[in-house]
Amino acid sequence: AIISVFLGEQLGDVLFGEQKLPHGKKTKTGYSTAADVLEKLAPDHKLVADILEYRQLAKLKSTYADGLQAVIGKDGRIHSTFNQTITATGRISSTDPNLQNIPVRMELGRLIRKAFVPKPGCVFLDADYSQIELRVLAHMSGDENLIEAYREAEDIHRMTASKVFHVPLEEVTPLQRRNAAVNFGIVYGISSFGLGQDLGISRKEAEAYIQQYFETYPGIHEFLNRCVEDAKEKGYSVTMFGRRRPMPELKSSNFMQRSFGERVAMNAPIQGTAADIIKIAMIRVAKRLKEEQLKTRLLLQVHDEL
Repeated sequence: AIISVFLGEQLGDVLFGEQKLPHGKKTKTGYSTAADVLEKLAPDHKLVADILEYRQLAKLKSTYADGLQAVIGKDGRIHSTFNQTITATGRISSTDPNLQNIPVRMELGRLIRKAFVPKPGCVFLDADYSQIELRVLAHMSGDENLIEAYREAEDIHRMTASKVFHVPLEEVTPLQRRNAAVNFGIVYGISSFGLGQDLGISRKEAEAYIQQYFETYPGIHEFLNRCVEDAKEKGYSVTMFGRRRPMPELKSSNFMQRSFGERVAMNAPIQGTAADIIKIAMIRVAKRLKEEQLKTRLLLQVHDEL
């Protein structure tokens, strides 16, 4: 309760002004108390760890414990609305409530999932695509190394680490594998600054890592550059199935807007194609269930899983 009193500026003043904690980032209104700032301090300062825990609990309570209770229907169940035309990426979104962001990473968050129970005599079955966007990237870019990695290895991140860090597959350390999982960030135009922050390394190291990655997968580099050039020329990006996304940001006079547009131009054909594939899967699954006269029903879609 005491913590909840410290809002914004007050909390920053207490932590970085009075307590003199390191990593204080000054903003126009005072010190930043954003999660990324506090997470650096949490391991060494119990007060900061408590504040982060409080924030998580408050979010779980307001968004899920209270939020879900507010949308229970007359039949005692929850019925979400699925929207086809809201996201720019072409993904389906879910509202009132949003069932695509029920927490799973935190132990406490996982407990929220216990509120979702199937009808008596039924079970929930979950099927998802394994790394659909990286597989789409392998296909669309035609990069031989990435295609070979998928043909040869179950564990794409281990294979990437082996190639990028030039070590035999069996000698890849857990840390190297974790760093290679940034496969996803690099594909979406992550900057050396952003990658450095994610991995806790210097900007220079991150820059070298991105360079090594593109040397390992030259086809990806060419493909991403091509995506940006095509979008600049046409004014839109296009998925493998022909769905367009307009890209007005690429013509902006504002550097930040243009940079954002370039990142989106790299990402949109891949994520959009993955979104198209899952929609096709939904139609085919529903059709097959009907043909087989099964009692099974499609209940929920969370981007790459049904």
